[in-house]
Amino acid sequence: MASPSGDPETPTVLPGSVLVIGACGQLGLELVAALRQRYEPHLVVAADVRPPKDPNLLAGGPFELLDVLDRTRLDKLIRQYRPKQIYHLAALLSATAEKNPLFGWQLNMDGLLIVLEAAVAHGVAQVYWPSSIAVFGPDTPRDNTPQVTIMNPNTVYGISKLAGEQWCEWYHRKHGLDVRSLRYPGLIGYKSLPGGGTTDYAVDIYHKAVAGAPYECFLEEDTYLPMMYMPDALKATLDLMHAPAEQIKVRTSYNLGAMSFSPAEITASIQQHVPDFKVTYAPDARQQIANSWPASIDDSKARQDWGWQPDFDLDKMTADMLLHLKAMQPA
Repeated sequence: MASPSGDPETPTVLPGSVLVIGACGQLGLELVAALRQRYEPHLVVAADVRPPKDPNLLAGGPFELLDVLDRTRLDKLIRQYRPKQIYHLAALLSATAEKNPLFGWQLNMDGLLIVLEAAVAHGVAQVYWPSSIAVFGPDTPRDNTPQVTIMNPNTVYGISKLAGEQWCEWYHRKHGLDVRSLRYPGLIGYKSLPGGGTTDYAVDIYHKAVAGAPYECFLEEDTYLPMMYMPDALKATLDLMHAPAEQIKVRTSYNLGAMSFSPAEITASIQQHVPDFKVTYAPDARQQIANSWPASIDDSKARQDWGWQPDFDLDKMTADMLLHLKAMQPA
């Protein structure tokens, strides 16, 4: 098996020795599954503050309870499993963090610093930490948002992600820690329910369509946001983490794009398969968050440095989402 560095002759990461923190979230569940397919399943350790509602979701390997704010517990798990990679996914998402700002800052910021400090102290080779398009703000160019641009986020989530990007770069520069990051757009997948994000309408809308129910959208019909299907997000994450270190030129976080669409366009895509599907619009506080985010992303730096290329557009994603969600419906 080739090493995660991409070089079978000089491995920098032991295959399979991986700790995923925040494993029960939308991204975590699918990333754990992808890592267990890639490595020995029993060496991919899933960890979260509480077990998954369905124990079968993480049954393919070890699961550990972990509050990422508990440094003592984290140190114990690192000593026990000796991971060479840590994927730190635990966070309070945009809309949820606005309702509980002090805890949102504590979890998102202190959690990252605890993981970075532990990684340095224990000699962990690589850390992955997800950033977000929330790092941008109302003064950022909305169309084809550049890799380097004005960044003045106006949400707790975005502020914490922007600060986190700078901490990741600092730990790489000061400690030589191989920490890598992606600015995810809205992520869409069929294996988990929405988790409190502003882009979550693009997950919930498919569930409503398959259930034969109408959908009330919390964004205006012409609100464009960058989006990505979960298989592409997993591909990007694993490609980034397994690229040779010399190819990683950005140590804050890479812009990442795949598609951009509005609620009206995703509705039209669904109606190609479910003609009677109805959507109404009742914008709420999440509309103001969406208005401050990019409408589309320039990810040319990721494409140039480590060969990023998405596989899914809107209609291809819609067909796949509906196929899988229909298969999951009770008989």
